Amino acid sequence: MSTPKKAPRVLSLPAKAYLVLYNVIQFLGWSFILYKMVDHFTNKGLNVTGLWEQVEIPLLIFQSAAVFEIVHSATGIIPSNVGITFAQVFSRVFLLWPILYYVTETRDQFGFPLLLIAWTVTEVLRYLYYILNLLSAVPAILQWCRYSFFIILYPIGITGELISCYCALPYYSITQEFSVLLPNKWNFTFNFYYYIVLVMLAYIPVFPQLYGHMFLQRKKILSNKKQD
Repeated sequence: MSTPKKAPRVLSLPAKAYLVLYNVIQFLGWSFILYKMVDHFTNKGLNVTGLWEQVEIPLLIFQSAAVFEIVHSATGIIPSNVGITFAQVFSRVFLLWPILYYVTETRDQFGFPLLLIAWTVTEVLRYLYYILNLLSAVPAILQWCRYSFFIILYPIGITGELISCYCALPYYSITQEFSVLLPNKWNFTFNFYYYIVLVMLAYIPVFPQLYGHMFLQRKKILSNKKQD
């Protein structure tokens, strides 16, 4: 006996309008970041110095705004898993604020442009795909790009993120910023340096699982498109 297909999820008009607006704003924001990055490398070649200053404000704004996607998932207006959405957004926000924003030494090294290229191209494609999907107007080429570019971009982004975390370690080892040291009235200790190390080590088991999950998604989406 065949399993009946789930009824397609129907969004209310206000929810749909809100999601279209949110994704349009994010698409425009990330497109601007992509433009600023391309402009930097066009004028300065492979020199990384000054890249952070070019993209800092829009990157802080639009990547931080992604926390709304956790709310979207939790409230059910998008079908994404809350746990996966939280993990993905948290990892980006963690890289953005205590690593890139707070530690200047992380900005002029090779890891930053790697993660920036991966993030910007991924997000421009993702938000454009979401907009057109909400409008039921996704062209086949965009769907293929959305579910194929990650094959290269995901490892590039992970590499850049790990390099950036590594470059932040000396700063936190010396300053002990965000650490809670003994003695204190709570009798509690927390070392942010070792927390970063643990985050880096977590990439070892998490990366293959997420990468494999994305390949399964790719196979499912693109095979369904061929059947259609």
